[in-house]
Amino acid sequence: MKNNGYNSSRRYFLKTAGSAVVAVTGFQTISNGASRLPLADKPIGDLFNGKPSDLHTRIERVKLATLGMQRYDWEQGTVAQAFLEMGETDMTISFARGAILRQVNGRFSVIKNNGPITDCASIGEVVLEAWKKTGDPIFKNGAEAMLEVFKLSDHKTPEGIIYHSQEPAKWIMSDANYMLPPFLAASGEFKEAIKQIEGFRQYLYHPEYLLYSHIWDDEKKRFKREDFWGVGNGWSAAGITRVIKLLPDSMMTEKKRLIGYVKELVDSCLKYLRPDGLFHDVINKPDSFVEVNLSQMITYTIFRGVKAGYLDSAYLRQAELMRKAANSKVDVLGYVHDVCGLPNFDRPYFAPEGQAFYLLMETAAKDLAHK
Repeated sequence: MKNNGYNSSRRYFLKTAGSAVVAVTGFQTISNGASRLPLADKPIGDLFNGKPSDLHTRIERVKLATLGMQRYDWEQGTVAQAFLEMGETDMTISFARGAILRQVNGRFSVIKNNGPITDCASIGEVVLEAWKKTGDPIFKNGAEAMLEVFKLSDHKTPEGIIYHSQEPAKWIMSDANYMLPPFLAASGEFKEAIKQIEGFRQYLYHPEYLLYSHIWDDEKKRFKREDFWGVGNGWSAAGITRVIKLLPDSMMTEKKRLIGYVKELVDSCLKYLRPDGLFHDVINKPDSFVEVNLSQMITYTIFRGVKAGYLDSAYLRQAELMRKAANSKVDVLGYVHDVCGLPNFDRPYFAPEGQAFYLLMETAAKDLAHK
């Protein structure tokens, strides 16, 4: 697949939502449109011997399934962040080293050509953490090179808001709230992190619906995709949540402003929560398909906010409904079904980011329980 502004599989949204599921060799399509992996006649190792008997076993299976998936730069960053928050130090350092191995012209995790600056930066906090844990300058130098790419790039609006697309396409996207600002904040660039969040909000946030549109085309001065994409709003909620945690107490005014953004966004999403604990792919469009990942993302956001003390515990009732719905979608091999799925994110299927947010959600739940 080409990895450029218009043709990258993640960025190309010309297909209509709810298109037919493509048959994949080795998968069996069932009546609700999801796909189930066929089970072998005999167990494949101890881990896959029957259904998981507890949450711990389910989480372990999700981890293994996640590691087996091919990943682009933003997927690598999101999965790595899950392992970081889980406290899996060795795995975190391994992911950071992998990002360095594929660092091209300062950009992390390059698979083919240079990825967008934002997506490449998504693993930045993990790389910085690897430097803190090991003291190895390769991680420090790598993070500084990635930061320099952002600082020197002219692929920005006149106000300095980075485009979340490969050069030369000038798209601002809701995804970027998760990919870049946490790395900037982890690098100590607190004001710049907030500036980018405010800039994305200026272009994408709708004061009437209190939700983010997906894609603004700054060259054409119009929306490329005005829809309130669920996962895009999830990226925004979770990304800003991470920045809140990273900001120093000396920036309490800024923290409180970001907390207001998160609470407003969570409230707006929850207005559209279905009785089964899931959302439609386009939040306010019931004719779009039902998917799982926004539930995981908002649940993660709620758990982190309640633990930090800035969200009320009353949110936990809906969070547990969403968490239960997500857990019901995990099969015996650890795949989370019916997330907004790859390769074009236009159907309920599988995706590394859906796997990662299951792990992030369950880690946040565990951390909250030990508050």
